[in-house]
Amino acid sequence: MRATTLVRTGAAVALTAVIGGLATDPGSAWYRTLRTPAWQPPPPAYPLVWTPLYADIAVASAAVLDAAHESGDEDAGRGFAVALGANLVLNAGWNALFFAARRPWPAAVECAALTLSSADLVRRAAALDRRAAIALAPYPAWCAFATALTVAIARRNSGTTARANLVHRLRGLWPGRSG
Repeated sequence: MRATTLVRTGAAVALTAVIGGLATDPGSAWYRTLRTPAWQPPPPAYPLVWTPLYADIAVASAAVLDAAHESGDEDAGRGFAVALGANLVLNAGWNALFFAARRPWPAAVECAALTLSSADLVRRAAALDRRAAIALAPYPAWCAFATALTVAIARRNSGTTARANLVHRLRGLWPGRSG
């Protein structure tokens, strides 16, 4: 694996993690009032899952891109790079939709798209580097779990989320009040 490829994929994945992290606020009053399923992992579990997944995405993607280059299949390499970029936008987008915009249903739809995009990355990787595809396989599995969790949260809070968003925005109109 070329170091330059790993630096590029690592930087893209790190940027995604930072953007998503900045949009995430599990300590917010809004999030703390959501009704969540009993099977939701505790907050400390998320960095324990996402940190190795992000590292895996960066390393496996670099291996796939290098395999495409080495095999001379530049079209497949470009296709994977574009799919990876779209996937990383979806990845960070979930955090923005769910936590920043406080929109569980749109976040659930977006998370389903992220799951499909992640599965597509595995499919594309398999055509170029079987080991990298196997390494990427946990990513769509986790995204599928995240989709199910987001749907469960959205279903449990359908009527209350809109009211909570309105209250949060109204509180923001008066200094000294927070939501």
